[in-house]
Amino acid sequence: MARSIPVSAPSPDAHAADLPRRRGLIIVLSVLAGALIASLWSFRLVDSVIGDNVANTLLGYDAKHTEIGGLIAGTVFAFVSGLAGTFTACNIAAFGAIAPMTNAGSAHPAGTSDTSGRLRIGATLRPIGWLALGMIVVSGLYGAVGALLGERLPQLSTATAGSGLPPRLLQASIVFGVIGLAFAYLGLAALRVVPDPFARLSLRFPNARLVVIGALIGGFLIGRPFPLFHKLFEYAAETHNPLYGAAVFILQSLGNITLMAVLFVLLVHTTGGRFTRWMTARPSRVATITAVAFIVVGAFTFLYWDLRLPARFGYGWFPVAPWE
Repeated sequence: MARSIPVSAPSPDAHAADLPRRRGLIIVLSVLAGALIASLWSFRLVDSVIGDNVANTLLGYDAKHTEIGGLIAGTVFAFVSGLAGTFTACNIAAFGAIAPMTNAGSAHPAGTSDTSGRLRIGATLRPIGWLALGMIVVSGLYGAVGALLGERLPQLSTATAGSGLPPRLLQASIVFGVIGLAFAYLGLAALRVVPDPFARLSLRFPNARLVVIGALIGGFLIGRPFPLFHKLFEYAAETHNPLYGAAVFILQSLGNITLMAVLFVLLVHTTGGRFTRWMTARPSRVATITAVAFIVVGAFTFLYWDLRLPARFGYGWFPVAPWE
C-alpha cells in the first residue's frame, strides 16, 4: 500500500534543494498577507449577506429568525448552516488544507494509467477522509459535551463582561488564537524553520498530519460565534441528548468543508492530474505552497480574533477597512 509523502521533509538533514530560497521573505510576505486580509475582512458581508442568504435559499425560510421545528429539521439545519458558514472568519482557514491534501494524494495521482476511474476518485477522496476523521472526532465530542452542559459553557452564556465583551467572544478569541498559532507553526515547519512535529510520526502513520489538521478544523466549533451555529447550539443544548448534539455538530463540520472538498476534487480531476504533478514536481514547491497557505491562514486567524476583535471593545488597536 503506497504511503503519502510528508508535507515537509522527514528530517532536518535533507538536501537544501528541498527548501525554497528566501524563506524569510516567504514568511514575512505571508504574515503581511494574513494581516491585510484580517484588516479588510467584512464579517457583515460573509456572515449576513453571504451566510444568511445561502441558508435562507437552501432551507426555504428565514434561517436566523425561524425556530428549528424538530430533530429532523435541526439535522438539516446543521448541514446547511455549516455550508452557509464556509467563508466566515471562523472557517475560512479550512481552505489551507488543500495543499497538504494534494501532497498526500500524490501517491495516487489522478490522470495516470489507472484502469479504473473509481481508483482515481478513491485516491482523491482518501485525503479528505483522513481530514474528516480528525474533524469528526473533535466536533462530535464537543457536540456531545455541549448538549449536556448547555449554558454552563461560555459559548452559550448570555452574560456580558464589564467591558462589553460577551463570554462567547472571549472563548472565540482564545480558541481561534490557539488554532491560528498552530496553523502558523505548521507553515514554519514546512519551511523547516522550526521542528516538524510530524517528521517521525509520519514515517509510521503517514496520514497523521491530515488527521491533526482535521482536528484543528473541528476545533473551529469550540469558538465559533457565527449566529446560525449559535442557534443550532442552543437547540442541541435544549435536547440534552449527547448523541444528537454529536450528530448535528459533525454535520455542521462536514458542511463547513464541503465546498473546500469539492474545490480540491475539481483541482485534481478537471486538470487531468496536472495540478497535482505541478505542485509536487519539486519538494521546494510543496514546502513553499504549504508554508504560504498555513502561515497566511494562521496569521489571519490569530490577528483577526486576538487583535481585531478585542480592539472593537477598546482593547488595543487594529487597522480596519472604512466599510467596517
